[in-house]
Amino acid sequence: LLQGFDPRAKLGMFFAIVLAASLSASLPILGGLYLILLLAARASQVPFDFFVKRVWIGIPFFAGIVIIPSIFFAPGPRLFDLPIGPIHLGMSIPGIAAAVVFVARVGVTVSVAILLVMTTGWADVLKSLQTLRVPQVFILILSMSYRYIFLFLHAANGMIEARKSRTVGRTTGGEQRRWISGSMGALMNKSFKMSNDVYAAMLARGFTGQIRTYSTYRMAERDWLGLAAAVGISVVTVALEKIVR
Repeated sequence: LLQGFDPRAKLGMFFAIVLAASLSASLPILGGLYLILLLAARASQVPFDFFVKRVWIGIPFFAGIVIIPSIFFAPGPRLFDLPIGPIHLGMSIPGIAAAVVFVARVGVTVSVAILLVMTTGWADVLKSLQTLRVPQVFILILSMSYRYIFLFLHAANGMIEARKSRTVGRTTGGEQRRWISGSMGALMNKSFKMSNDVYAAMLARGFTGQIRTYSTYRMAERDWLGLAAAVGISVVTVALEKIVR
């Protein structure tokens, strides 16, 4: 389903759903948005288990760390109250409800982002950002970071494997720390040298900062309909949110 849409239309749909999720504070509404995303993922033949696990294995942990303080310090009735000196520590029921909504909201927005990336080529995403007048330097940083994060992870993995293949017996903690610090310095020096080499090579090949792809973009009727449907979902979500409140 989603692979057949124009990347610019998908980017607009992405922003509309993210806006709807960001403005929603109701679990049923967020659940409805997530159900729509699951149906879209199924219709687009995205690996379903991978799509779900990629979102919900990490998101509750990191989002929970951010929202944990509000559970204990938000005003309202508490599940329990544990006095620790002058401080009364307890889980606030409104704080727990707000934390659940926050985690659900983050899960929906991250699901939209993953669905966009899994159904759209990275170069097409970057080129679509150009049509929205996103600053060129921001797009260039995104494109280079995406490429070279994997390259330097591969280089770091090669350094670790090389050390393991040349190490006999156990090493002391001091030796391991010296090797780690030396490897970090070597990798950083390699990144600086490679950045200069890559920049010179790109200039020599006529790079002007523009992201180019083989695809020719043309908005068709189904693209406009998909974009209108996403905007309609966003408007209905905001209207329902006002009714619920």
